[in-house]
Amino acid sequence: MTSNAPRFSRIAGTGSVLPPRRLSNDDLVRQLAARGIETSDAWIVERTGIRARHFVDDGVNASDLAAQAARQAMEAAGVQPTQIDLVIVATSTPDMVFPSVACLVQRKLGIHNGAAFDVQAVCSGFVYGLSIADAMIRAGSATRALVIGAEVFSRILDFNDRTTCVLFGDGAGAVVLEAADTPGIVASELHADGRHADILCTPGTVSGGQVVGSPLLTMDGQAVFKLAVGVLADVAHSVLAKAGRTEADIDWLIPHQANIRIMQSTAKRLKLAADKVIVTVDQHGNTSAASVPLALDAGVRDGRIRRGDTLMLEGVGGGFTWGAVLVDF
Repeated sequence: MTSNAPRFSRIAGTGSVLPPRRLSNDDLVRQLAARGIETSDAWIVERTGIRARHFVDDGVNASDLAAQAARQAMEAAGVQPTQIDLVIVATSTPDMVFPSVACLVQRKLGIHNGAAFDVQAVCSGFVYGLSIADAMIRAGSATRALVIGAEVFSRILDFNDRTTCVLFGDGAGAVVLEAADTPGIVASELHADGRHADILCTPGTVSGGQVVGSPLLTMDGQAVFKLAVGVLADVAHSVLAKAGRTEADIDWLIPHQANIRIMQSTAKRLKLAADKVIVTVDQHGNTSAASVPLALDAGVRDGRIRRGDTLMLEGVGGGFTWGAVLVDF
């Protein structure tokens, strides 16, 4: 880059990790039956498209998954820890109250430069983190960033509630975002509406050494579905308008992997064929902030996503939060 040139950012490498413990729907159905909770593979697949998910073992935390995914992304980008000057981790399931998962990842990877912090926007977190890193690189505050989504949602699930416990999984995905002469991150847009905070939340906290409220996830599925379908298409159209592009310019839609019906509805509203949507929800479940980078890396590593492709990344989650990023990969 020349010193007077406009400054942009591009994705230089991607990475991801799933815990080795895989639970099919049938595996989970058997575990729930032991609790007296009735469900079935057919019931789960029909409503969500999910067939399996991965759960961490005891002692494995979000920072462990984040560091593994980050190492893959750094290897793909051909960069060393000394070249990273920003770490952003999107997570709703941190290792501890503080310090941040990002600081723990810094330590695990031997990164000692620049800023490190977490972003809490639930399932929109990676899109939020990518937009923040892009803005910081464009402003000259950073040159090369790790943006990571990492979750251990299995730790906050209520296994007496079949409407939520079958939906979520654990995992992490990461990208290396670096300064560039031409835009890789073409346009982005972020939103939130706290009026809907109660429809998807984990309403507990720690006070005086005790858990106050519930430490388990609760969700109004119908309300979430209704909001998600509307905002995802709207924000994608808004980002395309900012970029001066149309739906026809999108090579791949990479949405938050929450529910196959939400994803199909979004694709239809964007006039995209089903085979233009990267789908991992069937094997990963909903991995919250990790879902978009997990799907991105899956598409890159299996050869579907290639350099020069235009990608629409979008997320929607508790808060209520949502956003989208248009990427020239």
